Amino acid sequence: PTSAQVIAVPQPGRFHYTLDNNVLTTEQRQFYEDNGYLLIKKLVSDEDIERFRKEFVRICKKEVNPPGAMIMKDESLRSQYGQSEKGVNKVQDFQEDKELFRYCTLPEVLRYVECFTGPNIMAMHTMLINKLPDSDKQTFLHPMHQDLHYFPFRPAARIVCSWTAMERADEDNGCLVVQPGTHKQPLKPHGYPQWEGKTNKLFHGLLDEDEKIPRVHLVMEKGDTVFFHPLLIHGSGINKTSGFRKSISCHFASSECYYIDVKNTTQEHLEKELVEMIRKKYDTTSVELRDIWNFRARLVQGERINL
Repeated sequence: PTSAQVIAVPQPGRFHYTLDNNVLTTEQRQFYEDNGYLLIKKLVSDEDIERFRKEFVRICKKEVNPPGAMIMKDESLRSQYGQSEKGVNKVQDFQEDKELFRYCTLPEVLRYVECFTGPNIMAMHTMLINKLPDSDKQTFLHPMHQDLHYFPFRPAARIVCSWTAMERADEDNGCLVVQPGTHKQPLKPHGYPQWEGKTNKLFHGLLDEDEKIPRVHLVMEKGDTVFFHPLLIHGSGINKTSGFRKSISCHFASSECYYIDVKNTTQEHLEKELVEMIRKKYDTTSVELRDIWNFRARLVQGERINL
């Protein structure tokens, strides 16, 4: 079900995950409270999506090279396709690419983001995902996970992901799959699933998954945008079509959020892996997790307070 199809019974004074403003209806707020996500139809224009798509192709062709961007490729396809979108699975950390970063500043997106973060908004983490057609050699299945596993800042309720479909996303091409209501659960231990050689770097998943919790496939049309809580358990299936399923997303947080020390927590091993990756890439020794996030973070509305 999408948020528009569910009638919720409002309970005044019981909103923990949304803030008072006049953008969301009481029913929409209650839906997010209960389920941890909210789907808004046709939020981003076809014109904007076309501009993002063109910029992604330019990055794949190396016509532009945004500083700090992580371009994730399927190495097994390089010899076949060379530098083209057919071999690039994801562009992450595109905060230095003016054209793609426009997504994080779209007034129609920020209008909704503010309902979750409040008026001081940081864009913390950006991704354009190009889900490639799958084969036996590689997989772009993303295991069920909670995004908060990747984030060393809190409180979780003031963080939200905005995820926009750049074309129709359904079960055939690997749409998002969510477990409604799991945003009320704590952060769970994550790691690499026991799949034989079929995991991408940093694609962590839940180590102990509850198969009994129902799953909802979010079928979305081009421009539809889902906002979801960082503790909501979600993932995506494989792309069984011959096309490429693109989406663009940003995790936003209130600038009033604060960094935490992840040592001696379930996130500690992620910190080690990420820091090691950055040290190798930039040939540096003195980098900490907070430095990586300071480099990614951009103020998009209001004032910068903590983050």
